[in-house]
Amino acid sequence: MAKAKIQYICVHCSGVHNKWAGQCGDCGEWNCLEESVVQAPVAQKSSRFSTYAGDTGGKKIQKLGQVEFQKNIRTSTSIRELDRVLGGGLVTGSVVLIGGDPGIGKSTLMLQVTATMPENIKTLYVTGEESLSQISMRANRLELAADELECMAETSCEQIISSALVHKPNLMVIDSIQTLYTENLTSIPGSISQVKECAAQLVRFAKQNNTSIIFVGHVTKEGGIAGPRVLEHMVDTVLYFESDGNSRYRILRALKNRFGAVNEIGVFAMTEKGVQEVENPSAIFLSEHESEKPGSVVMVAREGTRPLLIEVQALADQSPLGNPRRLTLGLDHNRLAMLLAVLHRICQIPIHDHDIFLNVVGGMKINEPAADLAIIMAVVSSFKNRYLPKGTIVFGEVGLTGEIRPVFNGEDRLKEAVNHGFKHAIVPKGNIGAWTKGLKIKVTGVDSINQILDYI
Repeated sequence: MAKAKIQYICVHCSGVHNKWAGQCGDCGEWNCLEESVVQAPVAQKSSRFSTYAGDTGGKKIQKLGQVEFQKNIRTSTSIRELDRVLGGGLVTGSVVLIGGDPGIGKSTLMLQVTATMPENIKTLYVTGEESLSQISMRANRLELAADELECMAETSCEQIISSALVHKPNLMVIDSIQTLYTENLTSIPGSISQVKECAAQLVRFAKQNNTSIIFVGHVTKEGGIAGPRVLEHMVDTVLYFESDGNSRYRILRALKNRFGAVNEIGVFAMTEKGVQEVENPSAIFLSEHESEKPGSVVMVAREGTRPLLIEVQALADQSPLGNPRRLTLGLDHNRLAMLLAVLHRICQIPIHDHDIFLNVVGGMKINEPAADLAIIMAVVSSFKNRYLPKGTIVFGEVGLTGEIRPVFNGEDRLKEAVNHGFKHAIVPKGNIGAWTKGLKIKVTGVDSINQILDYI
């Protein structure tokens, strides 16, 4: 067997060094060399010209049409919101990476998943941060039926794989990948080389044994998943837990998914009994008003394949400052500046001397252009101290010349509004078709920003 060779790679310039040093000789950065294993090439007994003689190295070349096609075998996790984000369930042999801030509920969700899997699915929960008694204490607090759940407290990657070869689980959870180490390297657990090598071994094990693996990952102070960026390329799915910090609601978002839609979200609530899925996510993003209020507009946003009703609130106030403030929570600040310029130029609304504050109810973040029309109508509603009739929904993209452009999936957005009892929709004319006549909602089409002022 070939002997493994140790090299040191700079994390800044990727320079390769044969021994460790405090400073990289190529880029001059300090404390940036990470240990890496390089497998020595195996000597070939055949001639150097054997490839040209028809030898393909034992690998058979096949046409794609001749490859036996097998549909992805998915296993439900018994948590519908998680299945939605995964694209319908766990795919056999897939590797999932889930990250999020400390205390957001990653380990709690994974314990619930392994404890509620069907009996025919063998699971193995591997923890490197907690003892088994702590895992048992959490399961009792959450009132989970986890007496038969097989757990393992281990940080050695080789020991985990050896135990998995004997146990042969269908699903294995690693909590967390940053705590593992491999005996092939001498660097400390959590370093770039250790995380990369341990993940590579476990990914190889998952593909060869058709075992689904879920990695729990730490995050950095910038909010990204800790470790090398290549870690996200090695796995099949990357999920991320989001929360504004002051709310009990959690949003699980798919940043990468080889077997489903990207940017799909699942909504959860943190309770005393663990992470519970939210049956009607639109309800948590709508505030309850006894009467209409100026500056409040409801729009239909779209996250992945799910339409969501979201309330956008605006406040326009006379500014005592020479440079009025523009503050947004959950919306793009640059987008607001552009829309205010359109209002001033096209509609001749003198809003340049007012402070403008925008907020999305529920802590949701909106990045799609379909929120343009809702933003403008909320600002004008607050500025004129007028309100929209109750039960009105809006969406649409606004251009620099004041035109209102259609947005994709307008039909699904309107159907979601109908399901929640809305009676009137103000949408771009391009989103109106023959199918809108069958909906139980009055649809008004607009193509210019000047037309919406009559409704406020």
